[in-house]
Amino acid sequence: MAEKTDADRIREVYKLCKSHFGDVRFVGIKYHSKIGWIAKAQLGDDFENLTSDGRTSTDAIKKLRSRVKKIIKRYNEV
Repeated sequence: MAEKTDADRIREVYKLCKSHFGDVRFVGIKYHSKIGWIAKAQLGDDFENLTSDGRTSTDAIKKLRSRVKKIIKRYNEV
């Protein structure tokens, strides 16, 4: 089985956000000199953001995916 790339992980987070939140403007990563890698999902017209940071870009994306999954799980429990 081939290793997942950061692009594959970003697509997966995008699909999760799209299926649950509907409108997704942006899902991606960027490097901040003081914080490190930041993964961000910008949702809808209200400019709501979900962010996470990590030492590597992959770590930041994994944390964002985990955060989105926790939100979806909590929503489905109610």
